[in-house]
Amino acid sequence: MKPATAPSVLSTAFYAFYDLHRPTYHAYAAAHLPPHEALITVTHVFELIAATWTTVVTTPRPSARAWETHTQAIARRTGRTPAPAEDTLLLHDVLRLSIGQIATITGTDDATVAALLAAGRRARRSLPPCRTGSDPDGGSVRPPGGRRTGAAEPAAADDGHGSSLQR
Repeated sequence: MKPATAPSVLSTAFYAFYDLHRPTYHAYAAAHLPPHEALITVTHVFELIAATWTTVVTTPRPSARAWETHTQAIARRTGRTPAPAEDTLLLHDVLRLSIGQIATITGTDDATVAALLAAGRRARRSLPPCRTGSDPDGGSVRPPGGRRTGAAEPAAADDGHGSSLQR
């Protein structure tokens, strides 16, 4: 789904940013939300980024600002704000992104990503095992990452609506 209100003129840099980040933003959203809601949320986030693009690119770390916008939108929809280490584990262990890819997407450096992975793994080892299976209402139990068990999707799943904005 492409943003409904695209600004009349956006730079090639925005479209490159969109093409690079949209698959991961969608996969991250799909790990926390139902598929249709994930698509709507990602579309809305990119509309916000496009509307403020000139401000976003003048910040020291444009990818970090955009990632913050994205994770805040997901947190509002889920009612839960994951810790940065938890997000990093999701991006690395579930969505199968490399440390360099995570650094690019989140606007951080490789060393920060590596430290967050180590912290997340330490925290995960100290937790009791998570219960999976069916809940009393007949649905599946959501593990700590929010995704229902058995609903795996590829990391960069195409949403079926193309991977770039209308130019």
